Amino acid sequence: MEKIIEVSGLRKSYGTVQAVAGIDFYVEKGSLFAFLGPNGAGKSTTIDMISTQLAPDAGQVMVDGHELGRDDGAIRAEIGIVFQDSVLDALLTVRENLMLRGSLYGMRKDALRDAVASAAFTADVMGFWNRPYGKLSGGQRRRADIARALVNTPQVLFLDEPTTGLDPQTRRKVWDTIRLLQKERNMTIFLTTHYMEEAAQADYITIMDHGRILAKGTPAYLKENYTRDMLKITPKKEEALHALLDREGIEFQKTGGDFVVRLRHTADAIGIIDKCRDEIAGLEVRRGTMDDVFLNITGSEVRN
Repeated sequence: MEKIIEVSGLRKSYGTVQAVAGIDFYVEKGSLFAFLGPNGAGKSTTIDMISTQLAPDAGQVMVDGHELGRDDGAIRAEIGIVFQDSVLDALLTVRENLMLRGSLYGMRKDALRDAVASAAFTADVMGFWNRPYGKLSGGQRRRADIARALVNTPQVLFLDEPTTGLDPQTRRKVWDTIRLLQKERNMTIFLTTHYMEEAAQADYITIMDHGRILAKGTPAYLKENYTRDMLKITPKKEEALHALLDREGIEFQKTGGDFVVRLRHTADAIGIIDKCRDEIAGLEVRRGTMDDVFLNITGSEVRN
C-alpha cells in the first residue's frame, strides 16, 4: 500500500517541555487513520507540524511526496482540516463562507463555483446552503465545516474531534459523510477522537502519550495484544462454583456475586462453561474494547 504521510524523528519542545519526542509513523493512502492519546499527549502539536502550521525542531515529514519545510505550499494544497472549533463566519451563509474560503486557493471564478458546489453536495449541505452559519444546528455546522475543508479537493482530510458534542443520530450522519469521502474519493482520513467506538472503525490506530508513540496497529491487533475477553458467571451457589473453579485451576475474581474469568482467547469460554455448566445461573462473555486498549496502554481513561 502506498504511503501518503511519512513521519520520522519528529520533535518539538516548548522550553523544557518536550511535546513531541522523536516519533515515527506513516499513514497509508486511502485509509482511515486514528491518532489517539490523552489531553497533553502531543497529538495537536504533531498535527500542527504535519499540516505546516508549526515548524518542528527536528525530524522529517513527507506528505504525498512533498517535504515539510521545503514544499509547504504544495502540502497545504493537498490537505483539508476540520478544526475542533469552527473557523467559519457566523454572519455569512454557508455558500458565502465556502466561496470566501475557496477564493483563498486562487481558483478562477468558474472553477471556484464548481469546486464549492461539489464540496457542498458531497458534505450534504445543500439543504441549508443559503442559511447563515450562525443559525445552523451543531450537526449542520459540522457538515459545513467538512464542506469548507473539501473545496480544494484534498488528498488528506484531518478531522480533529469531528463529532464532539453531537447527538448520536447527528454523529452517524457526519460519519456517513466521512465514509463516503473515503470510499468514493479514496481520500485519506486522519482522525483524532475521544470516542473509542469511532476509533474502532479505523484501518490503523496510533496511540501517543507524553510525546511518544506507545502502540500502533489495526484495531484487531491492539485488542488481541492489549486486552483480554472476560467470562462473567452468575452462580447458583457461590461456594460450589468457587470450589469447582479452584479444583480446575481456573483463576477468577469475584465482583459482587459474580465470578469473572479473564480469557486468553474468546473460545476458551466454551471449555470453562462446559466444566461449570451445573453451577451456572447466568453468564456473559465480554469482548475486549478499544476503551480497554486505551486504558491499558496509557494508564488513563479516555477523556475529552
